[in-house]
Amino acid sequence: MHSGRFAGKKVVVIKQYDEGTREHPFPHAIVAGIEREPRKVTKGMGAKKLAQRSKVKPFVKAFNYHHLLPTRYALELEGLKGTVSPETLREPSQKEDAKKVVKKLFEERYASGKSRYFFQALRF
Repeated sequence: MHSGRFAGKKVVVIKQYDEGTREHPFPHAIVAGIEREPRKVTKGMGAKKLAQRSKVKPFVKAFNYHHLLPTRYALELEGLKGTVSPETLREPSQKEDAKKVVKKLFEERYASGKSRYFFQALRF
């Protein structure tokens, strides 16, 4: 992301709409991203503190292509494709449920040690 409220945050594209839709009549993508990254952990920290510092705050949103900056990195999360859809974004309760699923998937991915780049804050 390079524009708007979530500028500087990393996202994963879930679904693309090159022609746009009725609600968003411009090329856009539904994305899931990290609003707050996990904090640094060290060997001396206990299990409770480690669990607290490993939390991720996600967001799910539709973004105009002009506000996205593609990179060479790819992140495959199988559970995201069926979880988030345009209908999910319309209903606030469904959006909250989708964010909970995304949070769980991101935290599992972080705990496994895969895609370390995705979970590091951008410094700019």
